[in-house]
Amino acid sequence: MNRLLSAQERLAHRIDVARGIAPADTVIRDVQLVNVLDGEVERGVDIAIADGRVAGIGKYDGITCIEGKGCYAAPSLIDAHMHIESAMVVPGEFAKTALICGTGAVIADPHEIANVAGVRGIRFMLDATLHSPLDFFFMLPSCVPATHLETNSEALDAEKLISLRHHPRVLGLAEFMNYPGVLAKDTSVLAKLAAFDGQLIDGHVPGISGRDLQAYVGAGISTDHECTSPEEAKEKLSRGMWIMMREGSVTRDVRALLPILTPLTMHRIMLATDDRHPSDLVSEGHLNYAVNLLLQAGVDLPMALRLATLNTASHYSLEGKGAVAPGYHADIMLFDDPRRVVPHRTLAKGVIVAQDGVYTASDDGRPRRSYGIKNSINIATPTYEALRVHAEPGKRLRVLELIPHQVITKERYVTPLTDEDGNVISDVGQDVLKLAVFERHHASGRVGVGFIHGFGMSHGAVASSVGHDSHNIIVCGVDDRDMLLAVQQVAFIGGGLVVARDGTIAGSLALPYGGLMSDLSVAEVAARLDDLSLTVARKTGCHLEDPFMTLAFMALPVIPKLKVTDYGLIDVEQFKVVGLFV
Repeated sequence: MNRLLSAQERLAHRIDVARGIAPADTVIRDVQLVNVLDGEVERGVDIAIADGRVAGIGKYDGITCIEGKGCYAAPSLIDAHMHIESAMVVPGEFAKTALICGTGAVIADPHEIANVAGVRGIRFMLDATLHSPLDFFFMLPSCVPATHLETNSEALDAEKLISLRHHPRVLGLAEFMNYPGVLAKDTSVLAKLAAFDGQLIDGHVPGISGRDLQAYVGAGISTDHECTSPEEAKEKLSRGMWIMMREGSVTRDVRALLPILTPLTMHRIMLATDDRHPSDLVSEGHLNYAVNLLLQAGVDLPMALRLATLNTASHYSLEGKGAVAPGYHADIMLFDDPRRVVPHRTLAKGVIVAQDGVYTASDDGRPRRSYGIKNSINIATPTYEALRVHAEPGKRLRVLELIPHQVITKERYVTPLTDEDGNVISDVGQDVLKLAVFERHHASGRVGVGFIHGFGMSHGAVASSVGHDSHNIIVCGVDDRDMLLAVQQVAFIGGGLVVARDGTIAGSLALPYGGLMSDLSVAEVAARLDDLSLTVARKTGCHLEDPFMTLAFMALPVIPKLKVTDYGLIDVEQFKVVGLFV
């Protein structure tokens, strides 16, 4: 009863504030309100806030006043699809940077930590975001593991997903990457889709069209963030999908998809970051960067902001979010330049949580519990024997070839270089280096070995526990000694990134939470990562822009052509393990 009376009292207060009978808790005075509901900009208005919600817009008095001085006010941004783990920091540290950039809510897919720790990993994310001033909502990972050609920690079947389905911040099922399983009516796939019938199910379906697309959409899948061309996006829109224009760190599609924005389609289009890495968060921003790309292309301010606010809130049924209007949560950002959204204040439920580039909320961002995901590397002792590859006389070596600035690879054949015992070794002259993946979840001792062209190292090794999607330890190097040393150091620091050179550790970045995340700030991680990638790794002869990002995708057996997992060399197009010699 007391709770009911309290709710009644709060409602009565909001009514009185809206009517001008009582002063607002807070008034944001003299702003230009970007109204994403009607596409107008309202000049010289005040925003009255009561009990964390907008009470009224017009002219108001308040107990506390924030002087807008003619700046622009808009709803804080909502990221329609993202992976917190890509920022390489725990959720609370990501929230600090995102709020500074004007993001007030995200819809996250904890796919990466789920591959490392299963249900425990998801519960860690839910718990670590409970008190954050940034609103974290989650879609449950639908494809863990992504394939049978790699080893992860725990498979998430329909029964395990159902155990989390009714959490108040779980909205549905995350990107359904296994579209072949949908079309083949795989029983485990159908069980997951049926378990979430009536809830939101996100898609991940690059390039699919025609009747296969219709079958996929008809299975209850409503969104896609993988479109790279207007033609692909238009077909999916015409078949009922909501389209996310993605602007991440690797995949940048906003400019390419501009032609799909029309008065008839704009209400079914959202903005998403998918994967945004620390350096880009620091140098470019978060979702506001995608908004700014739209503004640069001539999209008007209310429409650009609507794609990052109201549309996402509408699709995901986020009550009271996505606009600045009576009854909505007072999640508001203030900025000066209508041509470039760089917030100088962000409010969460009426409280300033970021101001002038500084996080000001009381939550320190540190996880309360680790759920056993900290220092989670469980690896058998690495040995020289595990890295040995015996040459087959008269045969050529099948090599994975990098394509600059892409995660797809090609296949190349070379004459192998061998030592006096007939073992294949790295051939710096041909830029053919050894690449290996060590299973790190069950200490099985399984190691897959392949060879890669295009990494450009002349000596040393680089290793990482960030290896999509199963996040085993992946290492590339010129000699076995440095490769083993780098792998051992990754395990010693509880997961992370390592450069070894000439028998010593040249540098490292610890990511002790699942081998994926640090509890340092985004800025600190970005600085250390830049130093490791652009200075330390360069001394091995590698001149890739981001060697660790490149390395991470070399273990992903769902993107053609060749990849390496703990099972060996994978031909993705044949979807099987293949031999190193042909």
